[in-house]
Amino acid sequence: MAEKILIVYAHQSAGSFNAAAKDAAVKVLTSQGCKVEVSDLYAMKFKASATAEDVTGTVKDAEHFQYGEETMLAWKEGRLSADITEEHRKLSEAAVVIFQFPMYWFTVPAIMKGWMDRVLTLGFAYTSEKRYSQGIFKDKKAMLSFTTGSHESMFSANGINGDMNVTLWPLQNGILHYCGFQVLAPQIFWAPPHIPSEARCSMLEAWRTRLEGLLGETPLYFTPSDSFDGGRGFQLKEDIQEKHAANKFGLTVGTHLGKPLPPNSQIKAGV
Repeated sequence: MAEKILIVYAHQSAGSFNAAAKDAAVKVLTSQGCKVEVSDLYAMKFKASATAEDVTGTVKDAEHFQYGEETMLAWKEGRLSADITEEHRKLSEAAVVIFQFPMYWFTVPAIMKGWMDRVLTLGFAYTSEKRYSQGIFKDKKAMLSFTTGSHESMFSANGINGDMNVTLWPLQNGILHYCGFQVLAPQIFWAPPHIPSEARCSMLEAWRTRLEGLLGETPLYFTPSDSFDGGRGFQLKEDIQEKHAANKFGLTVGTHLGKPLPPNSQIKAGV
């Protein structure tokens, strides 16, 4: 059976580099026999704000509206708004999700954050028991593919923007891995507006080459959920801490044990 790929795409211009990257992914993955579906958020006029309008019918507690609880109940009862329900269908069917976007203010554009806020519904995408390595989407893969406005050197450990590994941690760990996704290394297109056209063509060609083997890639490493003790406030278990006490680097960007961060752990697999 052909793998189903969902591309969540956020750019307003069909002539943009992001559009070219999205089109390349559709073409290469389709040529491999994959079934590719694109959620073009701007074209869809996707609503970015998570509000009570996402629930059809009467909410449980209008006076003290709690978005997570209300949408979870609405999901269980089939009362979510049609746009969320349609994205749930796409996400449920997809084996791989690619987020294609220009980095805005060190994160995703508001319309894509809105997709994450509204589509990754409590109950459907995660629960307090089913998250991280035990998450609901643990059999699915996800990745970020994005352009930056700054050169790679500016996002280095010595650069003015800071280490890109740190920048990516909230997105890759706090959203994708939190929902259980196996997170593939990001595809970063460094500063396409500020480089020659030949360099942009080379970046797209490298992306096409990567796409040919994308489905077989090894995901990034995140500390497994069972390494943390729920009875101690989900702190890293003492035996795990002792096991890694002599290591030069911490486990991850977030769980670093007060040690230097593992190099490029949010950018390259197996590092």
